[in-house]
Amino acid sequence: MSTCLWPGNNERMREYHDKEWGVPSYDDRYLFEMLTLEGAQAGLSWSIVLSKRDSYKEAFNNFDISYCSSLNETELEDIKENYQVIKHMAKIRSVKNNANCVLEIQKEFGSFSNYLWDYVDFKPIINDWEMNDSLPAQTDLSTQLSKDLKKRGFKFVGPVTIYSFMQAVGMVDDHINSCFRHTTI
Repeated sequence: MSTCLWPGNNERMREYHDKEWGVPSYDDRYLFEMLTLEGAQAGLSWSIVLSKRDSYKEAFNNFDISYCSSLNETELEDIKENYQVIKHMAKIRSVKNNANCVLEIQKEFGSFSNYLWDYVDFKPIINDWEMNDSLPAQTDLSTQLSKDLKKRGFKFVGPVTIYSFMQAVGMVDDHINSCFRHTTI
């Protein structure tokens, strides 16, 4: 069975690739979780973030958007000190900030999912890559979405982060053609 090469021999990365990466999600809580984790990854490796995912879930009440939006500075400091999360305080604060931004988007669009998936006409973009090194780090679309998220007040949502997010939540299928997870059309 052929597969994408980027997970390497890391069991956690392989499981994430095989069961989760690129699977279309329309669930606001999950979309918020992945946006948070992708933002936390900025400047780090995805394997580090995945190794801390359970701690993030515990610290942020399974990424409950309302809960995260109500966190105060003392609670955010407590998360930094007492949970195995990335210790970058601006990234921790961005969870509260971005949760508030998601709540505003939900009011305007009915859901975070509606807002995001409208960028791809509510269906995944299926790419045609022969090798992993062909994948772009960002696209015009991720740049456009990044700009709008920033305009709406989101933090840690640069175009590279947003492209990774789009791949993660299935807005873009970037599995190589020979990978068993690639969508056939």
